[in-house]
Amino acid sequence: MAMNMKMSMKLSQQLRMTPQLQQAIKLLQLSRMELENEVRKELEENPVLEEVLETEDDDPAKQSAQTAEEIVNPDIDKNINDQDPTKQDEFEWESYLDSQYRPPQEGGGASDEIMNYENIISSKKTLNDHLMWQMSLSGFNEEETKLVTILINYINDDGYIRVPLEQIAKDEGVSVQDLEEMLPFVQEFDPPGVGARNLKECLLLQAKHLQEDTHDLVTLIEEHLSDLEKKNYPAIAKAMGKDIEEVIEMSKIILSMDPKPGRQYSSNETIFIVPDVYVYKVAGEYVVSLNEEGLPRLRISNLYRNLLHQEKGNRKESKKKGNKSKDEQAQEYVHEKLRSAMWLIKSIHQRQRTIYKVTESIVKHQRDFFEKGPGHIKPMILKDIANDIGMHESTVSRVTNNKYVHTPQGIFELKYFFNSGISKSNGDSVASESVKMKIKELIENEDPKRPLSDQKIVELLRKEGIKIARRTVAKYRDVLKILPSSKRKKYF
Repeated sequence: MAMNMKMSMKLSQQLRMTPQLQQAIKLLQLSRMELENEVRKELEENPVLEEVLETEDDDPAKQSAQTAEEIVNPDIDKNINDQDPTKQDEFEWESYLDSQYRPPQEGGGASDEIMNYENIISSKKTLNDHLMWQMSLSGFNEEETKLVTILINYINDDGYIRVPLEQIAKDEGVSVQDLEEMLPFVQEFDPPGVGARNLKECLLLQAKHLQEDTHDLVTLIEEHLSDLEKKNYPAIAKAMGKDIEEVIEMSKIILSMDPKPGRQYSSNETIFIVPDVYVYKVAGEYVVSLNEEGLPRLRISNLYRNLLHQEKGNRKESKKKGNKSKDEQAQEYVHEKLRSAMWLIKSIHQRQRTIYKVTESIVKHQRDFFEKGPGHIKPMILKDIANDIGMHESTVSRVTNNKYVHTPQGIFELKYFFNSGISKSNGDSVASESVKMKIKELIENEDPKRPLSDQKIVELLRKEGIKIARRTVAKYRDVLKILPSSKRKKYF
């Protein structure tokens, strides 16, 4: 048996996920608020980066503003030779030190229409604050205060205690009996129904606050809640031995109660959506404008730029003397931070440019939506936009997630525009989102006493040429948070 040794060369391609590429991908999928926090964090940790403040010397009119063409065309920026992180050492980033990340200004001043949130947001009392305030006025002793505080801390935003008292007692090191003794006191607090452990208890607590005889009302809640949910009034009337009109009157009282008594406090915290991009109609054409309001403008610190030039001189001098610089470790640190700063600026620039290109392509594909509204949105998938702008579908997916666009039709998440198509009888297709809008419109215009069943909706849509299964109607109705016909029916 003979053994031979051979040498061979093999050429292969590999994708290296460098830290810089990971950072670029991470920034691409961040929401606007997350991006702002990430930039602020980097500003604190990287001394090479500094924020450009609006001063008289920093007049945007004196500087060359980026146009829409510069954002869309990557070749405009001659300093960014290659976005390939594997060629980062070839990038002349030293020549880029004087440059800075400037907010793109295409399409006009989007910031003029952005409201000043500080003028309208006020701090309001939470449910926990409201309950703790009532406890402080109730004259409890130290031990009672401790137990009531424990119970209040387990009340969720809807006003319920969902954790069993046995589990609370075990976790907090108190007895179940003590908690059970103090719970009725908590359930006397405002708003009525707070501290309940289920819907039935919540409604019973609210019934006790009524200034009238509630015996029949309590019976209805305790024994016939399931029939009440189904609006089966005849069955309730028969079981209680009362006229159906009397049952309906009691049902009206129950329907006026709040099944989530705590939400009036939890809903006080208003969440504002700040769009990443604006779409305006100017002279009959739609213009895309990035929203840079609130995003820090970044540049390399002049101090470290000068330090870099000084370091280059020291390296030449050290080379002549044949010895190494004493500040080699500091120089490596500066190099690392400079490279990190440059990649952050490049990554943000690339992110904004990608958002612009994707939005511009969406506007081109969904012009009917921008002209006529959500009912005219067309079927569109990620591949349509990816092919149009020459990017991968995964990139389009990342850039449309948690990014919002302000349009003449309202504010929408970018991924809202991507939806599957449903066949029509004429061979065309209609967007699933458009079908949802039609279902919603049909239900809004139905007779409340004779609500449309899912099958009836199927038949009505079929008359419009839309072929859809009943189970699909049910699925879309659930997505729209619309109850089935049996629960939408109104008897009064």
